[in-house]
Amino acid sequence: MSPTTLAAIIAELESAYDPAWAEPWDAVGLVCGDPGRPVRRILFAVDPVASVGDEAVAWGADLIVAHHPLYLRGTTTVSAATPKGALVHRLIKHDIALYTAHTNADVADPGVSDALARAVGLTGALRPLQPSAEDPRRGLGRVGDLPAPMTLREFAAQAVRGLPRTAWGLRVAGDPGRTVRTVAVSGGAGDSLLGLGAVRAADVFLTADLRHHPAAEFLQAGESGGGPALIDAAHWATEWPWLPQAADLLASALAAKGINVETRVSRTVTDAWTTTAQCED
Repeated sequence: MSPTTLAAIIAELESAYDPAWAEPWDAVGLVCGDPGRPVRRILFAVDPVASVGDEAVAWGADLIVAHHPLYLRGTTTVSAATPKGALVHRLIKHDIALYTAHTNADVADPGVSDALARAVGLTGALRPLQPSAEDPRRGLGRVGDLPAPMTLREFAAQAVRGLPRTAWGLRVAGDPGRTVRTVAVSGGAGDSLLGLGAVRAADVFLTADLRHHPAAEFLQAGESGGGPALIDAAHWATEWPWLPQAADLLASALAAKGINVETRVSRTVTDAWTTTAQCED
């Protein structure tokens, strides 16, 4: 296996997920690591947390590519007395770099929502729900058509099979028997997109972190206007499908230059919710 430097890996990542595409509030790029060190093994994960760090150490990874930032709101300390600081210390001790591609990966072409759309069964052309002004092929969310119409109940069953398993599965709002063909998706928290025309024109919108009031008001407005059904998935589950896509993209780009790296997609479930309970009375 031909070693290459972390700097070369970062250059390839940023050609696919340009940091300039990230939102102004975001924190993307290299968190820790020496750009001059060789990289042979790269672990892709949604969350940079202790369990992912354990997996990286056990596998002998040289780099973790995470979707979520470690310090989104900044910090004044990396003390090992804090959970995030302890992770930084452990990664540095084991010569493991950490790199983040967040909202720049969300809007990339292909990006997080492309992978989500494919995971839930969309096979044809996709277009952004909110296209970028600089390039209409990029942007937030995706919308496309299923190969054939199906009921909302059938689509929800298909979607839950295509996504990684989580404690709460999917929450569905709408008539289970309604026909769906056009599907809008957005990886991660998506209720800020409920007002978009492309969402309202779809038969169903699948995203994560839908809050009660925005969802309820959206559904009430749709009762007279024929808006879409809603499907709420776990945040982690909607972004996990990007990991194999990103790993394949990076490995292929490097291989075209004669550089071979070993990639691995973390299957460590880092969703915050671990179980559910229902009242038996």
